[in-house]
Amino acid sequence: MTRGNVWLAVAGLVENDRGEWLVVKKKYGGLKGTWSLPAGFVNMGETIDQAVQREVLEETGIKAEVLYIMGVRTGVIKNQISDNMIIFSMRPVEENHRIQVQEDELEEVAWMEPSELALRNDISKMLPKIVDNKREFGLMRQPTMDPGKQFQYTHYQLFL
Repeated sequence: MTRGNVWLAVAGLVENDRGEWLVVKKKYGGLKGTWSLPAGFVNMGETIDQAVQREVLEETGIKAEVLYIMGVRTGVIKNQISDNMIIFSMRPVEENHRIQVQEDELEEVAWMEPSELALRNDISKMLPKIVDNKREFGLMRQPTMDPGKQFQYTHYQLFL
């Protein structure tokens, strides 16, 4: 699928009942060999919350639900590509579900304490900022609503 010059990605910070975060170690790209959040691009025909649930499940085998939008990362690559990521706070649907590593893309998947992550050298530069700034509030997913037939949405979700 061609992405053009405007990219929209999602990342999920999945936190379990013990306060550990679900992190992945990528096999390729700019994050090769570093721990980061499960993440990926939004596909045609899905909302951002559907995309983050799919990406977390595909990469880790963990089914997780969206709690709220906790942040946005945006940048421009080589003065040409608008690179945007929505970061979600999530929790696992089943607490003791076994991790399943997506071996095509990932070296490892693990649950780690945020304080442990902040001390590591092999992590995404974004993770220490999230450790320092994570708050228990953000843009909350609202109950499903119909914005009106005139727009012809097949999926619609509001975060406030």
